[in-house]
Amino acid sequence: MPRGQGVGTSHEAAVGQVLTAVRAFSDAMDRLHSGMKADMAMNATDLAALRMLVIREQRGDTVSPHDISRHLRISTAATTKLLDRLVDAGLVVRRPHPHDGRARVIGLTDRSRAEFRAHFGASVAAMREVAVGFSAADLAVITDFLLRTATAMDPEP
Repeated sequence: MPRGQGVGTSHEAAVGQVLTAVRAFSDAMDRLHSGMKADMAMNATDLAALRMLVIREQRGDTVSPHDISRHLRISTAATTKLLDRLVDAGLVVRRPHPHDGRARVIGLTDRSRAEFRAHFGASVAAMREVAVGFSAADLAVITDFLLRTATAMDPEP
């Protein structure tokens, strides 16, 4: 039995409350992303690509056009058009791969990082303020739940 799992309706009620909270959080994130999409006059796929690049940059990962294509589940041709739009807008750059000069990697520009800070900075600060109210043990459980849920929903990040 997973850690903290009880028996009976109280456990089912707790599961229901968690799923309701996840939907509320997802809705809040959707509204936040919609605001940025409108402010930057970009479509949802372009914003999803930028979010992916931000996350991967924070993890120290390099990102290829193929990674973007696979992540967004779009064709190579659509990825090329998407990247052309983002490059033309000054939001991403194509650079040679650090280990394979024939390949390209995609990186954020200072402008795109500044746009993300401007749009998400206050929200990230508010989330941080909520998080510091939890113990390290609680945060480990929350992190585990979120990562496992993300993987269950989308096994290929």
